[in-house]
Amino acid sequence: MLSAKRLFREILDHDESFRLFCSIAASGESQGGWENRRIAVLVPPGERALAPKIARHGADEDKHGRIFTALMTKRGLTPVAVPPETDYTMLLERRGIGLAHDRLRRDEPLTERDIVVYLAHSRVTEQRAAEQMRLLLRHFADHPEIGRAVRMIAHDEDNHLAYTHEELLRLAAAGHGPLIRRTLRACARAEIRVHRDVSLAVMARMGRILGWSRSRSALIAAGIHAVHTWERLGGRRRMVTLRMPERRNALGGPATPAPELA
Repeated sequence: MLSAKRLFREILDHDESFRLFCSIAASGESQGGWENRRIAVLVPPGERALAPKIARHGADEDKHGRIFTALMTKRGLTPVAVPPETDYTMLLERRGIGLAHDRLRRDEPLTERDIVVYLAHSRVTEQRAAEQMRLLLRHFADHPEIGRAVRMIAHDEDNHLAYTHEELLRLAAAGHGPLIRRTLRACARAEIRVHRDVSLAVMARMGRILGWSRSRSALIAAGIHAVHTWERLGGRRRMVTLRMPERRNALGGPATPAPELA
């Protein structure tokens, strides 16, 4: 029987598939770290209190990138180039989701609208990240090789998700509700398409590395399409609703160090 646990264990147990998985993850996290660092520098004057939280978010993402790189190093592996069709972050940018990198490279302060766009984008993508890490946490929290990394990253992603809920609710109360709702809906629609495409591309490459049969690859692809259909028909609502989180001020302190790197 095909299950998420069995599938990931297969990827984990093979050096080449594990290297590809960690390379893709490390690249995405490092990209997120850069984006958040730039946004923290460019925060508009009226939102300066948000800058330390955005910087903390970026520090967490950088840390996650280093963790995935360290997991490869422990096996004597080096990162591989990320195939363009698996680059989740860049594919989202091409669809106009989030703040464009060209904008972030300019030394011009952002606007309040830019901050809403950034937080809405983060709300949607952090929902995905938190769910994926909870899945890994369920199956691999005690794994001798990746357990510590999974526990730490899952905790951080839950913090990031809580932070986006709290800050968007604050901005909604300040009169940005209509913009927030429109932006969340647009981000969610684009994200579920990109997630489907990236998932198909990653699994196709894993299948070639691991020698999956045509029927097994087709079954996995069908599962990815089924998830996309569910999300398109209503499952994406979980990405656009806002509720006050139990974890308040989740990014109000310094980033925690990564014990895997000590």
